[in-house]
Amino acid sequence: MRVAIIGGGAAGFFAAIAVKENYPNATVNIFEKSQKVLSKVKISGGGRCNVTNGCTSIKELAEAYPRGSRQLRKAFGIFNNLDVMEWFEARNVPLVTQSDGCVFPVSQNSQTIIDCFLRETQRLKIDVHVGSGVNEIIPEEDRITLRHGKDNHQQSFDKVIVTTGGSPKRKGLDWLESLGHTISDPVPSLFTFNMPQEPVRDLMGIVVENALVSVQGTKLKSDGPLLITHWGMSGPAILKLSAFGARLLNDKKYEFTIQVNWVNEVNNERVKTELLKLVQQYPNKQLHNIRPYFIPERLWHFLIQKCGLSNETSWQQLGNKSLNKLVNVLTNDNYSVSGKTTFKEEFVTCGGVSLDSIDFKTMQSKVCKHLYFAGELMDVDGITGGYNFQAAWTTAYIAAKLED
Repeated sequence: MRVAIIGGGAAGFFAAIAVKENYPNATVNIFEKSQKVLSKVKISGGGRCNVTNGCTSIKELAEAYPRGSRQLRKAFGIFNNLDVMEWFEARNVPLVTQSDGCVFPVSQNSQTIIDCFLRETQRLKIDVHVGSGVNEIIPEEDRITLRHGKDNHQQSFDKVIVTTGGSPKRKGLDWLESLGHTISDPVPSLFTFNMPQEPVRDLMGIVVENALVSVQGTKLKSDGPLLITHWGMSGPAILKLSAFGARLLNDKKYEFTIQVNWVNEVNNERVKTELLKLVQQYPNKQLHNIRPYFIPERLWHFLIQKCGLSNETSWQQLGNKSLNKLVNVLTNDNYSVSGKTTFKEEFVTCGGVSLDSIDFKTMQSKVCKHLYFAGELMDVDGITGGYNFQAAWTTAYIAAKLED
């Protein structure tokens, strides 16, 4: 059996290795259009490669995907994050799970993952062709012909797995749409918020460990660590919000208002009670010296001034009106967003080949026999934390069974 893998990224290598292990006598070829393989693996996680997430249930794992959650929940019953960790450690790649659930190689170096894949492809005699993009897929009755490379070289294969990754533009998916696949328009996911008019940017570098963020006028909300940057806001809370709101925020042309609850407490009366306790305990202390909820110092000073109060005001000098202002700024602080920043090298897209065009039990195309899909090329994407790689490993594993 001759098998072609189109795309030399994470899903492509994982699929190729799994195919060869499932069918030892198969001839497996990886075709990569660029001169480098596994380039996204190299830079992911700041060069450390967040291979998966250590969450403990399939339900929790599946909930991390704004698109594809229902289908992946079933797929994780076949191959999930625990299987991935076992897979790497069986190949001499020890892993470590951080307190936030992110799983990295113990080496803290993505090259460890790349070296593992390269060792496996050499061991299994998988042929890797760089600078050899596939230009056309030609379905035939019992096989698929590919035209690839600059010279449009033509080869036939029994099975083909497409793992070309997310495309930032719909045009990059025309070749699959022409075969009859439905395409969901790609839009950015996992991006940070630009706030060019907001003074909060002067606090760049501050991290609030557990903020609650929502988009005004919508049901979108998320919580977690929030990072203030020189362009606006980032961190898991913002990235998660951008993932679940990818299409809606695109429709808004990335012009909207967010509400930040700095203390992640939705009951304002409880927050007011906490502030009244401080009035009782530290009546003569100045506001800036006593920080509720362990808010970072510079942020607390900023919020005090945002309320029109002086840092030198003592807690006992606060009247009811000033207390309510502080409660409001802690729980319902508004910021105008105007634009986004996408990490181009690590872009994640919402969209791709519609799941309506794929039999998720086998990852085979519903319109082109012997053609399979895996990875971010499909309309599947996860939040930050190792979830996108996990979807790649799982779908590649299932595709590699090559079941009709």
